[in-house]
Amino acid sequence: MKEELARMADLLYELGLLKRYRRTGWLVAGVRDPESIADHSFRAAAIAGVIAAMEGADPERAAFMSLFHDTQETRVTDIPYLGKRYLKAAPNEQVTGEQVRDIPEAVARVIADAVSEYEDNASLEAVCARDADKLECLLQAVEYREQGYQNVQPWIDTSLAALKTTSARRLAEQALNTGSLEWVSRVLDGDREA
Repeated sequence: MKEELARMADLLYELGLLKRYRRTGWLVAGVRDPESIADHSFRAAAIAGVIAAMEGADPERAAFMSLFHDTQETRVTDIPYLGKRYLKAAPNEQVTGEQVRDIPEAVARVIADAVSEYEDNASLEAVCARDADKLECLLQAVEYREQGYQNVQPWIDTSLAALKTTSARRLAEQALNTGSLEWVSRVLDGDREA
């Protein structure tokens, strides 16, 4: 048991790398200090829960899959789409299997099953989690565009085209017609009315 706990601590420290590793696609777009993989995964998990609830799926399951959808990047990094043309990373299920080897079996199974379900796109929750990944990218691109970065439109276009659920497409269209800080005015206007 002590050895399993040591390996579990190792995995938790390994996952901490996601807070330091930057999303490399944004570097290609010219973003000087892009979001981390952990930043992306956090908002993707929240979005997955929202989309799943709107679609009648299990929000907790979708959010859990989203939390682990990019954890393999601690070992293979965030290879930008252009790089994937030339590089072949190990399948995410294989990387996850190695990451969770020798940790408590119940934990390993939960993580590996979530990654497998996500990669297989095997459930409505997985579809919602995949849509959340794309919608989060679209939102981030809009935010970077508002900050003056000019080369983000391809990320918006490809993310929008990849959305599968009605809820994600509707949220994306709304996001594209809403400034990223308009919510602040709505909150302040609401405070004035109260």
